[in-house]
Amino acid sequence: MTETQPITVLLVDDQPLLRMGFRLILEGQDDLHIVGEASDGAEAVRQVRDLNPDVVLMDVRMPVLDGIEATRAITASGAGARIIILTTFDVDEYAFAGLQAGASAFLLKDVAPSELISAVRVVASGDAVVAPRVTQRLLETYVRGAAMRAPSAVSRDPLLEDLTPRETEMLEAMAEGLSNAEIAHRYFLSEATVKTHVRRILTKLHLRDRVQAVVYAYETGLVVPSNPDY
Repeated sequence: MTETQPITVLLVDDQPLLRMGFRLILEGQDDLHIVGEASDGAEAVRQVRDLNPDVVLMDVRMPVLDGIEATRAITASGAGARIIILTTFDVDEYAFAGLQAGASAFLLKDVAPSELISAVRVVASGDAVVAPRVTQRLLETYVRGAAMRAPSAVSRDPLLEDLTPRETEMLEAMAEGLSNAEIAHRYFLSEATVKTHVRRILTKLHLRDRVQAVVYAYETGLVVPSNPDY
């Protein structure tokens, strides 16, 4: 993707009016282009294969194939599309399942137009997590619940040993929801250096993007939910 090429977006929702609303918002931007729409997950999988969009806005509750299974199928296929899960509630088991399945972020369906536009751009860039504080709260809620149900399921991945001490610090900071700029400020580094660390972390841990790194940090026990009374 170059500066002259728009970010291509696929809209996936079984409600035509919602797709129309998202289309009107996004197509008003010169750098965003809607390449297709789908009304169920199976159609979304086919359109990602045929259209190769940069970003997919994916509803979770749909007929034929839900958004979670569609997300899993798309990421397993090796497609480059980054997926934003659309959900109704900010702490939603479906949103968490979507992140586990390979989504890059999630958004509330009543998101402000400016936030929707920003989210698509951010996810397309791969440099940040959308709504990091909310994402962190979601992860803490569901990872804590999983740990309570099956404490032995949370285990340290041997791949963590491949990280340098600095990279481990970077991963922990990402899991806190810090942006590159915030991480750079905390550790007295340039943003370019932080980006280099992030890329190395993703490569070593075989992860797609930052939000997958955050999920990984919680699921492997590197980061422990901070507020047990939440």
